Amino acid sequence: MNTMKLGVNIDHVAVLREARRVNDPDIMQALYVASANGADQITIHLREDRRHIQDSDAKKIIQSSSIPVNLECSINTDILNIVCALKPHRATLVPEKREEVTTEGGLDVFGHEDAIAYAIEQLHDSVIPVSLFIDPSIEAVNQSRKLGAEMVELHTGTFANLYAMLHSSLSYSNHSIKELELPRNHLASMLEKSLEDIKNAAVHAHSLGLEVAAGHGLNYHNVSHMMDIKEIIELNIGQSIIARSVFSGLADAVKEMKRITTR
Repeated sequence: MNTMKLGVNIDHVAVLREARRVNDPDIMQALYVASANGADQITIHLREDRRHIQDSDAKKIIQSSSIPVNLECSINTDILNIVCALKPHRATLVPEKREEVTTEGGLDVFGHEDAIAYAIEQLHDSVIPVSLFIDPSIEAVNQSRKLGAEMVELHTGTFANLYAMLHSSLSYSNHSIKELELPRNHLASMLEKSLEDIKNAAVHAHSLGLEVAAGHGLNYHNVSHMMDIKEIIELNIGQSIIARSVFSGLADAVKEMKRITTR
């Protein structure tokens, strides 16, 4: 039995803590509970606006974690300097806007080519492997390889939104798909196309020697679709695990996701 690596993103624990600006819940306890109950990796995002994870959190987590830490960050020079000093197991470069609620798409690997190339060089100089969080397209995969990344993480947000719209009462209006009012058979076709895009990008990335991860919007209902794509070796999942933990506890929430992502 092969197990897909599960990266548990604990940013939302820090979101809850920052609501009152007290150390409750303790982000370090989240690290220990996730690690002890099936997480293969801890993922955190050190944002420029520090809305959840703080510099001190990142330092303590990287120094204390018994499993690899994947540190997501923008290509901002000040942030990159911090990441290089912290030396996480991996850095994942992601797009970032101050006004966004969450990351709303893949990194623009064409519009910011020079800045991304410089960021990758800087991280490599500090012996930090790099993953690029990209939209699932052949062109973005090719560009990621050209820029020198070792890994890509395919943005699954469009897939997740379509899945929710088709299988729940979610409004047909959301960040990724503007003002859609479509028949269900049309949504089903769009979902199938989105899943095919992810699969094709994963297969192509693997053929180029890139490792492949996936993440964004994945949850207990839709993640099974990723399990059929053997080229994907890692999933990074946060919000749905932390949301379930409110009712079942973090240990059980991580265990259940680990069970689902064991193939």
